Amino acid sequence: MDFQLPEDLRGVQATIREFMLGRVEARAHDIEATNRIPPELMAEAAALGLFGLSIPEEYGGVGLGMLGRCAAYEALGHGHMGFGGVISAHASIGTSGLVKLGTDEQKARFLPRMAAGECIAGFAITEPSSGSDAANIRTKAEKRGDVYVLNGTKHYISNAPIAGLLTVIAVTDASRGTKGMSAFLVEPQGTPGVSIGKIDEKMGQKGALSAEVIFDDAEVPAANLLGPEHLGYREALGILTSGRVGIAARSTGAMQRLLDLSVAHAKTREQFGQPIAAFQAVQFMLAEMEIAVQTSRVLWQKVAWMVDHGEDVRRMASVAKYHATEMLSQVADKAVQVAGGMGYMKDSPVERFYRDQRLLRIYEGTSEIQKVIIAGDLLR
Repeated sequence: MDFQLPEDLRGVQATIREFMLGRVEARAHDIEATNRIPPELMAEAAALGLFGLSIPEEYGGVGLGMLGRCAAYEALGHGHMGFGGVISAHASIGTSGLVKLGTDEQKARFLPRMAAGECIAGFAITEPSSGSDAANIRTKAEKRGDVYVLNGTKHYISNAPIAGLLTVIAVTDASRGTKGMSAFLVEPQGTPGVSIGKIDEKMGQKGALSAEVIFDDAEVPAANLLGPEHLGYREALGILTSGRVGIAARSTGAMQRLLDLSVAHAKTREQFGQPIAAFQAVQFMLAEMEIAVQTSRVLWQKVAWMVDHGEDVRRMASVAKYHATEMLSQVADKAVQVAGGMGYMKDSPVERFYRDQRLLRIYEGTSEIQKVIIAGDLLR
């Protein structure tokens, strides 16, 4: 086993980390105040190829394998999590279905613009009645001639307010149960009958906008059917698997940043005539944070390697996401404790990370759902 990332991927990580710490973090207060990502940062991200991480080179993307993409996601985790959320929602679940299941015509039509950051993508499966119970979706798609007519509501859809393309999961044959679902490529800004609800007001991850997507007799061309009709619940959720590995990697990056901040603070903050790093209580917290970083990094690297080698990763993707997001919550709490009152202040990156990280234990499958997946696979 070789646990050293290839030199080219280390270079990719270094470039993205420098961008996140230098350019994005410098605008963090603006993002928090406006709940928007500055256009110039989006343009710089596009120039770095961040929107094309998972898109093949023939369509203008970077064409990284899963190991490379997750290396990039870990680097994204070092900076503002709202910005990282926009990129990851686009480059993982927003793009992976089209890359895996799309026809040549569909790929040629959408992927070049997606790689250039001109068409932001999202994935729409969650509904008011079906969050963790994704099999209970009620949005329906009825075939009428050369179009499908969609009716229903999706909510909490990442990137919906800025999306040029959404992968939408809808029921095409209710009689088939969980095997009667299909995926569609929907252009929300140009499709009559599709409307975007008000932007969600979230606890954290400012700038990573989400909203409801309402379908009211929305006509989607049959040519926009993604993959086979009735591809099924299991295949639809397969699109989320790569997203879970990416979240594990991004969580690891966030942990590393919090650990770096905590070590720096512990060395310079003095109490009782000496740096607080001299106190064993603080040392133990730093040690526990390091353990969380290292175990999470090994896990995402293992699962990414498995993906690149064509192995079934449903269980291990859940293991990696559960472990990394749960560990991130503990690391964020310890980082606030090490920072003391300063870590509770709004102008502290520690305070921001503490709020932002909480969502990662919920979206793309809650921690409880990950345990259900893991146990179900063990017992199958």
